[in-house]
Amino acid sequence: MRTPFRKTAGKVALWILTFVLMVIMCVPGLWVVLTAFRPNAEVLAKPPVWIPEDPGLTNFAKIFGFAADQVAIPVPSYFANSLIIALTSTAIALLIGMSGGYAFARYRFRFKNGIFLGLMLSRTVPGIALSLPVFIIWSKLGLIDTKPGLIIVYVALNVPFTIWLIDGFFRQIPKEMSEAAQVDGCTRWQAFWKIEFPLAKSGIASAGIFAFLTSWNEYALASNLTRSTDSKTLPVGLMDFTAQFTIDWAGMSAMAVIIIIPALILTFLVQKHLIAGLTFGGVKG
Repeated sequence: MRTPFRKTAGKVALWILTFVLMVIMCVPGLWVVLTAFRPNAEVLAKPPVWIPEDPGLTNFAKIFGFAADQVAIPVPSYFANSLIIALTSTAIALLIGMSGGYAFARYRFRFKNGIFLGLMLSRTVPGIALSLPVFIIWSKLGLIDTKPGLIIVYVALNVPFTIWLIDGFFRQIPKEMSEAAQVDGCTRWQAFWKIEFPLAKSGIASAGIFAFLTSWNEYALASNLTRSTDSKTLPVGLMDFTAQFTIDWAGMSAMAVIIIIPALILTFLVQKHLIAGLTFGGVKG
């Protein structure tokens, strides 16, 4: 039987181990954030300077064209492209995901289990493996270097996971609640919007933020399907900071921080629904 001292020592050791692992995981991200606020000369200094001696917003001013020595990279265009593509693909994936998730949770139809299994298996294929076939098909359809081409790809990537996640939430909402609403005079559509949708909104918010982050951060497919300023996204635009012999680490880090900020803001805005959704729909009945 374990003594109270050994239990306490085990908990302390677990907390210390967790803290060390979290520090190891956070140091690279923290270094990127600090690099975004320091000059390039300080980035390349040896020995390395851990804390910026003269932090400022010069790197951000350069990449947005507000400084005297501007960076010839259209960051505002890349940001607009990322925002349009991520929001549009997320909205479409959520609409399809809600329809599909509700259908799988509430209806019986032929080959239901097989179709659901096929959707889940499609998520096991890594995106980079799809680069070549998608590129060949998109080139024949004229969708290379276009926003719609990238939106279609991201919708296809997000729909299976979105359906699976939303299906789990609708399964945990008793059918009797919708049936009671229909007995009281609601149509099936009204029962969905007034009864089931409000109860499942936490799960839908969870699916939405995962779909948005997938579209916002994806690089492998975007790097193959985009060519010009009209469709390049922020992750692809990071490579513009690399030249033949030099890399603008400060500018690249500043752009990386710009990529991180919208994701943090979105997560903060929906964190209540996200936590509730992940805990409510974690186990499917």
